[in-house]
Amino acid sequence: MQTKLVRRKVPLKNLELGAIDNAAGGTARQEIALQQGIPIETAREIVKFVKEHKLKKVQVAIQADQLRVSSPSRDELQNVMAMLRQHDFGIELNFGNYRG
Repeated sequence: MQTKLVRRKVPLKNLELGAIDNAAGGTARQEIALQQGIPIETAREIVKFVKEHKLKKVQVAIQADQLRVSSPSRDELQNVMAMLRQHDFGIELNFGNYRG
């Protein structure tokens, strides 16, 4: 199943694996939940991470299951994106609506 998800460009980091149960006929069954959006705890951790770096003119806002990072400087936004890519938050991060 994971190979099919990779072909469809679904990030495997966003899968929440459940317990493996025995099923009929010597087979096994496992529930896998696909996480959509950023959980609120992880969003708060990302906001804290960005604020710890004390970048000037960078603002981070939590909007439902997304984070909005805004700054008048493109260089600052690129620095934030590079920092977030290097740090592992346990989820796959996608960056969108960047005008560069």
